[in-house]
Amino acid sequence: MLSYFAIFFAKVLEVSLATVRMVLITRGEKFWGSLIGFAEVVIWLYLIGSIISNVIEDPIKVVFYSLGFSLGNYVGAIIEERLALGLITLNIIASREQGDAIAAMLREKQVGVTTIDGEGKIEHKKMLIVHLKRKRKNEIVSLIEESSYNCVVSINDTKVVYGGYGLRK
Repeated sequence: MLSYFAIFFAKVLEVSLATVRMVLITRGEKFWGSLIGFAEVVIWLYLIGSIISNVIEDPIKVVFYSLGFSLGNYVGAIIEERLALGLITLNIIASREQGDAIAAMLREKQVGVTTIDGEGKIEHKKMLIVHLKRKRKNEIVSLIEESSYNCVVSINDTKVVYGGYGLRK
């Protein structure tokens, strides 16, 4: 029974590491991604060795391996969300008056904001473009939501931003 749980937890760890590794590499952190990849492969080889050796006589190992894979994806996604590595871009569309007020509110929080005049179906609009570290996403989105301004906010992952206020690469 202990071997089943060892397989399960090792697979959870391996897949969680794989998730974090992929995020690190896509965010440009090649060194850390490679280092995690090394640990991931060591775990994977150990698991394959213990699974393949007698999987026909003990098919329950496949079930624990598969359950570990499933939970590893879930745990990896949670870890990645908590690490909040990288950058995001917020596009905020509001009326001109509210757009100016939102821009001022964000600038008070040391957030760089670029504003662009636009035109909506009914009225003139203000579009705000904000580049942030992902760690600040919840703080800034909550600030906008709590302001009760009527605006549209879209959030996109951003790979790299060169220059700008508060962000240096």
